[in-house]
Order: sequence, then C-alpha cells, then structure tokens
Amino acid sequence: MRREEVAPCEGSGSREMSQRKRSKGAAFSQGDEDDDDDFSLSQTQTHSQVQRNLERRSRDEVNRKVSELVQFLLVKDQKKIPIKRVDILKKVIREYKDVYSEIVNQAGRILQQVFGLQLVEIDTKHHIYILTSSLPRVEGENLKRDNQTAKLGLLTIILSFIFMKGNSAKDSAVWEFLRRLRVHPGEKHEVFGDVKKLVTEEFVRQKYLEITPIPLTDPPEFCFQWGPRAAKETSKKDMLNFVAKIQQKEPSFWTSQYNEAEANP
Repeated sequence: MRREEVAPCEGSGSREMSQRKRSKGAAFSQGDEDDDDDFSLSQTQTHSQVQRNLERRSRDEVNRKVSELVQFLLVKDQKKIPIKRVDILKKVIREYKDVYSEIVNQAGRILQQVFGLQLVEIDTKHHIYILTSSLPRVEGENLKRDNQTAKLGLLTIILSFIFMKGNSAKDSAVWEFLRRLRVHPGEKHEVFGDVKKLVTEEFVRQKYLEITPIPLTDPPEFCFQWGPRAAKETSKKDMLNFVAKIQQKEPSFWTSQYNEAEANP
C-alpha cells in the first residue's frame, strides 16, 4: 500500500469505530440449569423476542456489555479457567439477561474475528465454556502464541480506529477508545500487560505505529499514525472491511474512507 501524506490530528473527524459484532458460531442454549435463580435464564427466547428486547435497550449500553464480556472471557482464558454461564450472567450480563444471547453472540464474533478465538460449550448440562484458538498450536509455546494473537488483535483495532479518524488520531482519543473496550492504558492488563508501553513502545519499535508530538500543546499531546510496517502488511481496504464487519454495514456506508480505500488498495 502506498504511503500518503495525512491530515493533522486536529482535522480528523470521521465516524468512530464501535465494537458491535454478531457471532456466526453455534447458538448458545438458554435453560434454567443455573445455580442462582437471580442469574438464570428462565425460558428460551426466540430470535424475534430477543430483537424486540434489543429495541428497548440502549445500543451503547449493549455494546458496552459486549466489550465487557470480551474482556471477561479473555481474562478467564489467560488463566485457562473454564467459564460458567452463571458467572457470565452474574458478573457481566446482569440486568441485560433478556438480550443475553445477542450479547454472547456479538462477543463470540469479536473473539473469532479479532483474536482468532472461538467460544465453545464443553458441558451442555451445566453450560460451561472454554476459548479455543483457530491458529496452529506448537507444543510448549501455547501461552506465547495466545499472547501474540491478542496483541495483533489489539493492533488491528488501533489501526482501524486511526484510519476511520482520517489517518491520524490524538493520543487522548486513542486512550479513550481503548478505555471503552476496558483496556486501560494506566493499568496492568491481564492479557496485554502494560498497555501504554505495548502501544507506545513495542508497536512503535516494530514500525506499526508512528507517534509524533503536536506543536504548541500544553500539556504535550501526540498524534498517532500508521507506521511503514502497517502500510506494507495491511491496507486501508482491509481495515475498512474489518470495521464494516463490526458495524454490520457495507464499506460504502463510509463514503470518504471507501473512496480512499478504493484509490489505495
């Protein structure tokens, strides 16, 4: 992909990417097997019932629950702890159990497309799940490979965000975007470790990102742009298609980005 001059951070105003996805995987059963009545699913809901329930819910709140569930599942998987449905309901879904299947399916799609992981039910009676990787596994290197997959998923999210913001984004916008995904730059993350160091040092050293100071800013502000390795290994068209899958829209929905991606495949 050909490198181009990009607009300064102050001028970036494109639509922000959300993390709303719908899983293509197997449906997740809903019964009354859970141990805690307050956090059980009392009846099986049809697709149309779930859709009606979604209409009564705030889209932003549902998206937030999806992001919370993705992080919850990643943390559990890092420790290789089987995941109980009752724990998902208690600790994440809570009062949104009327749209439980939709939240789980969206989270499952994110895990599959971003992190290369699949949510699999290993005990249908007690509703216990694990995450499995679709990548080739090498004996003795599972943990290292899992960590690398997660980092590449995070990098993809950041690169797509920068592109959708007009090829550059202020550091404050990037950090706020990650916080909405419950990836906090100032805290040690269970999967990514020191998030700020990963983004500003490792990704920069690997030439996936470039970070430049914005003149005359006090306190200092910085501008994130694609690095030369990102420009060689992916494309704007790939990033737009990635966002379109998340948003469940056609790439042409974003006219400016679509025209740019088509001109620079």
